[in-house]
Amino acid sequence: MNKQRRVVVTGLGVIAPNGVGLKEYEAALRAGRSGIRKVAKLEELNFRCQVGGAPQGVRDMVHSYFSDEDLLAMNEAMTYSAMAAIDAWRDAGLTVPARDDNNVQWDTGCIIGSGLSGIDTTASVLVPNIDAKRVRRMGSTVVEQTMASCVSAKLSGLLALGNQVSTNSSACNTGTEAIQDAFLRIKCGLAERMLAGGVEAASPYIWGGFDAMRVLNSGSNDQPEKASRPMSQSAGGFIPGSGAGVLVLESLESAQARGARIYAEVLACFVNCGGHRMGGSMTAPNCESVKRCIRGAVQMAGISPSQISTINGHLTATMGDPLEVKNWAEALGLGPDKLPPINSTKSMIGHALGAAGALEAVATVLQLHKGFIHASINCEDVHEDIKPFASSIPHQTIERPLEIAAKSSFGFGDVNGCSIYRKWI
Repeated sequence: MNKQRRVVVTGLGVIAPNGVGLKEYEAALRAGRSGIRKVAKLEELNFRCQVGGAPQGVRDMVHSYFSDEDLLAMNEAMTYSAMAAIDAWRDAGLTVPARDDNNVQWDTGCIIGSGLSGIDTTASVLVPNIDAKRVRRMGSTVVEQTMASCVSAKLSGLLALGNQVSTNSSACNTGTEAIQDAFLRIKCGLAERMLAGGVEAASPYIWGGFDAMRVLNSGSNDQPEKASRPMSQSAGGFIPGSGAGVLVLESLESAQARGARIYAEVLACFVNCGGHRMGGSMTAPNCESVKRCIRGAVQMAGISPSQISTINGHLTATMGDPLEVKNWAEALGLGPDKLPPINSTKSMIGHALGAAGALEAVATVLQLHKGFIHASINCEDVHEDIKPFASSIPHQTIERPLEIAAKSSFGFGDVNGCSIYRKWI
């Protein structure tokens, strides 16, 4: 195995609350347009938080991607992830194979993660039918839609993938972890190309547990677009989101051999855990492990902290935001006047849980490739503990050539992830 193989991004696909497809997503990011809306079902079910982020218009588009037979065995997460993956595949200049084409892509696989998707099908189909003694009425596709790996398994058939096909799950770090796993597989010579990302469906069954924990913002139900407020003094908790983000990662040799357009090079991906020690717990970060994760990524990338042009943070609009900004500054050894611009895509799409890291990685690569830094909206009243770094928070889109971008994710279980990308020139 050649451990020095370089890995690049050749395709992007996105199904987001504020934009379905790359063109819409980029336009929304540049405009600072929120995809958070009132969700009538949450009000009906007596949720405290009654707003959320869900992709719009997907049902009107599915028949341009899938056959009726496909759709019979696909839940929302499978639909979101497969659409994003097919878009990324085509964006990379690759052709979707015909169903009667027996050629298998032996050097290509996928790692598409999810946090809780599948629980909606379990709750709405599996449990009610079993409890009502109607097992035989569930149909033969229920396992396909409830097994943890349903999103990657479906994609392997759609694209004839013959390499590793897996679904990972690491809470809110899932999407970033999937990218890391795919990156390392290519770097070590075990694959030429991998689709990597994350997905989460929009469902009260997925969001309900967080409402019960009282970590969602229930104070902005009458102003949905203002509800997601990362880095704000008036932040009242995160807003649930959903969607899918998928990147095509490829060895540099393969991309160049087929003349592919290259968005960026993946310089590093690093994950770790804080072990629920030193202040870390199931729901709180061990700050030392966060800083070790960031430093590990920087070291793997072979860059100096001052070379980072922008940071796309995890930044959820919870009490963790001030800690995250402080951890970034300390990990990079940069004072308030030196920290690069740091933004939160969640300010526009909410927290998409297992899909968050992937949706935000697509945003990160888009910004790097196109030369802009999107605004972090709804934080006009910067949190008191973040004020020393206020000059690093973009409140309007910045048009600027970028060289290197960092993306972080942190999740329940005290898990962390950081990836670093360099613009391809």
